[in-house]
Amino acid sequence: MTMTMSTITNILAITTTLLFFFADSYQPKSYYHSLYTSPSLTNNESVSHHLYILTRRPHLAGTTANAKAASHVLSTLSTNNIRSHLAEYAVSLTYPDSRSLKLTRPPPEPPTTFDLKQVLYKDDPYADVADQVEPTFHAYAKSGTAHGPVAYVNYGRVEDYATLQETGIDVTGSIVLARYGKIFRGDIVQNAYEAGAIGVLIYSDRKDYGGGGGGAKWFPDGRWLPPSGVQVGSVFKGVGDPTTPGWPSSMEGCERLSEDEVEKAGNVPLIPSLPISGADGEQILRSIGGVVAQDDWQGDNDAPVYRIGPGPGVIELSYKAKQVIRTIQNVIGIIEGREEPDRFIILGNHRDAWTFGAVDPNSGTASLLEVVERFGKLQRKGWKPRRTIIFCNWDAEEYGLIGSTEWVEENQEMLSSKVVAYLNVDVAVAGAGFHAFATPQLDQLIIEVIKLVQDPDNTSQTVYDSWVKAIKNPEIGRLGGGGSDYVAFVQHIGVPATDMYFGSAYPVYHSMYDDFVWMNKFGDPLFRRHLAAASIWGLLALKLADEEILPFNYSSYAYELQKSAEDLETKLSGSSKISLISLFKSIEKLNKAVRRINDEIKEIKEKKSWEFMWKNKNDAWKMREVNDRLMMAERAFTDHDGLPGRPWYKHLIYAPSKHNNYGSKGFPGIDDAIENANKHNTKDSWRSVQHQIWRVSRVITQASLVLYGELT
Repeated sequence: MTMTMSTITNILAITTTLLFFFADSYQPKSYYHSLYTSPSLTNNESVSHHLYILTRRPHLAGTTANAKAASHVLSTLSTNNIRSHLAEYAVSLTYPDSRSLKLTRPPPEPPTTFDLKQVLYKDDPYADVADQVEPTFHAYAKSGTAHGPVAYVNYGRVEDYATLQETGIDVTGSIVLARYGKIFRGDIVQNAYEAGAIGVLIYSDRKDYGGGGGGAKWFPDGRWLPPSGVQVGSVFKGVGDPTTPGWPSSMEGCERLSEDEVEKAGNVPLIPSLPISGADGEQILRSIGGVVAQDDWQGDNDAPVYRIGPGPGVIELSYKAKQVIRTIQNVIGIIEGREEPDRFIILGNHRDAWTFGAVDPNSGTASLLEVVERFGKLQRKGWKPRRTIIFCNWDAEEYGLIGSTEWVEENQEMLSSKVVAYLNVDVAVAGAGFHAFATPQLDQLIIEVIKLVQDPDNTSQTVYDSWVKAIKNPEIGRLGGGGSDYVAFVQHIGVPATDMYFGSAYPVYHSMYDDFVWMNKFGDPLFRRHLAAASIWGLLALKLADEEILPFNYSSYAYELQKSAEDLETKLSGSSKISLISLFKSIEKLNKAVRRINDEIKEIKEKKSWEFMWKNKNDAWKMREVNDRLMMAERAFTDHDGLPGRPWYKHLIYAPSKHNNYGSKGFPGIDDAIENANKHNTKDSWRSVQHQIWRVSRVITQASLVLYGELT
């Protein structure tokens, strides 16, 4: 048989294609996953360098410095052969225009005008750019002047005002002094307004942030916040651009609420506020007389006796804000999946910082870039993900999760149908000790991954080993709070998500002392914790992107809902007005659906082999169908109408506490309704509780139907 040149050419082309295909797919995905954490791919010098570059100067949202930081992220993505672009939005931001604070005490004490400045430390390497740090302020604080006696209100919680009321102390017409901690600063201001206060000062108490006295050293000699340190931050209680609630702030121009409409929406404060230092707070405390505060309201052993007042000290507080429309930039990078390009695994971290932001957020950004570089190396070795991986570096998170919210609102329909999971890291490293939060179906995956990563502080064990040894009954937390960029994904569109970090609360939070020096001396001197964070983050993404059957397990979800329902039953014990039958029945349906899909997954795994999947396309479609059910079940926990009074929050299982945006509530709509019913004790208020129970029961039933996979 004689072959023509054309035939030979065709055979060679086909052979070359097949050789390329088999060579490229010769190594199993697990090979690349094990390679991902090998010393040959990790680089603590690189992650340290990224953090240094990102924190060279303050980079508040909407500034040129933050745009330059975005360029560094974009360049790193491009250098690693990851297709990337900027997603820009024009959003409403505020900056301080003027502010003043004066304390007047009874004669003969002279009045004190505070300079409201954070002091440079000796040999500060950032002294040359310190003037680029914005004066201390609260973003979206009310412009205005307040003059009145000062009253001390502890942490400014609802229960603190209840204590004042029981003591017979009224703060109406006063300026309240609250200490940071326990709850979100925006809730501190809101609670003060509802108690009748006309202004708010929030300070960092030495007991919480300064080492508690007793010879503790503050930065740069120790890890603690210096006496002049100030925690700045936003007091906006909403999510996203306040002027575009529920729709994106597009660059081409869009509908916007007026300033009056924003105020009427109820998420911005109606009285002025200022953050102040521990030193200034202590000086004001010395001017307050009246009843001595109870023991748990007192400071450390070296502090003066805390009294409640109001007065005799009088405060004159003035604040004026600049409100502007500024461009913010999300950096988006995409590695397209080979087999399922229409399924997305998203890794997200924000970039903007109140000052230098070495811990918050750029320990997370540096870790994200470490993941990017390792994925770039894997691609050069032949790896290609099964599903699409998307890197998102958000902007303006500090103002109110703005960058991520605007992007989710703009891409909502596509994201709702295509996102498998969102993996968030805000602060990656604040110290030692691992912490994780997730929607429950990802619990098992997180545990599996941290068993594969070496503990950065003890190389003889894994992160999992140190986690279970350090914490009694360690648990993965839930994503009900409003603290970071997972909010739009979980609470608005119902996407499974995680959040994790090393360390816990750190004392220089949101101050100008959160710089590279603090991180290098106290947070992570060898940058091994950054590498461990990148290892966990990347492995979570690899398993979600590459495993043929999604590594979700809804057994944890069913267990947690059952526990929450039992807690609710205890809370309502003795009430004949409320029935929980529908709730428990819906959870039982979910349990049955979970058992069924787990059995289906087990069956697929037992009979699947490479040859079988090659010859049986129907089974491949079955696997896709099971994955779709696993992915979409979380969406079923959302409701179009959202929570009562908070319609943007669609998730009926997890949402922030009404009185603490940092706090998490299970069954938030039910919880809010019970609070209202206990307050008013009317037939309608208790009927509302029952209605919210029915709503939760319905979404749980919907989730069970999605997992079950068959029409009724």
